[in-house]
Amino acid sequence: MTYSIAFFGSQPYDEASFNNKNRLFGFNFKFFKGHLNINNVLLTRDVDAVCIFVNDTANEEVIRAMAENGVKILALRCAGYNNVDINAAAQYGIPVVRVPAYSPYAVAEHTVALMLSLNRKIPRAVNRTRDGNFSLNGLLGFDMHGKTAGIIGTGKIAKILIQILRGFGMNILAYDVYPDYNFARENQVVYTTLDELYCASDIISLHCPLTEETKYLINDYSISKMKNGVMLINTGRGQLIHTAALIEGLKSKKIGSAGLDVYEEEGDYFYEDKSDRIIDDDVLARLLSFNNVIVTSHQAFFTKEALDNIAETTLQNIKDFQIGKVLVNEVK
Repeated sequence: MTYSIAFFGSQPYDEASFNNKNRLFGFNFKFFKGHLNINNVLLTRDVDAVCIFVNDTANEEVIRAMAENGVKILALRCAGYNNVDINAAAQYGIPVVRVPAYSPYAVAEHTVALMLSLNRKIPRAVNRTRDGNFSLNGLLGFDMHGKTAGIIGTGKIAKILIQILRGFGMNILAYDVYPDYNFARENQVVYTTLDELYCASDIISLHCPLTEETKYLINDYSISKMKNGVMLINTGRGQLIHTAALIEGLKSKKIGSAGLDVYEEEGDYFYEDKSDRIIDDDVLARLLSFNNVIVTSHQAFFTKEALDNIAETTLQNIKDFQIGKVLVNEVK
């Protein structure tokens, strides 16, 4: 019997990539633009699998309703799963699978793009020249060669980023609960404490998962430890940074610039076209007002290769469950 899959928070590019890969699998798809939550969980009735993304809600209440509706498996088309109540899923017998590494190159390369854009004031320069203003005042950057990058979390994405930054001639400090000393030796990386990393880094980039321990890792205290004028980059999860503390750091010029591909309250905005509306999130609006801040819409993963990998891995996860194979990407 053909499995049916309900997709929530779907966008045109999701539909295109999944429909293309589905020629190899033959599932029945239902695409819903709205994010999964308790108000629309009724749409999961009589489907075998539910596929969600980072801004969907799969808390205990939603999972219980999905189980009552007959959902057999919950598939995340992303790596993070902080929006899913894993204990509730286990309680109601719904396995949760994810895509652990769809394209670490995509995220690492976007991270570097944010660094270069902030350092060399690329957005400001483009806007000026379009208006016929070719002045260099206010566009001064710095050589990244010889500077120190502090990398928090050294998983697959961070390791690729480190190799790119080493190519620039940067010094690398790193922090990880589970350090990879073999990688460090091969790539001239120095593992250190968080406090030492904060004090010594010209650029700090976040690549750790969002857990109870890492939530608001960047806060008033950690910012106070940083170099004056530090560049802060976040392509991980929004709640790694306490946004109010970030804004105070920017206002005091303790933080010289910030590149954010994620935002702690992004669910109401990211992936949607809100250009015809006033932004009523005062914190987000304040962030966007800084000329030394770049905010992108959680797009670091967004390459053709990544979308292909997401679709193929997600559908294979569901196929493996259907035929009783071991779920190699199951979240326990």
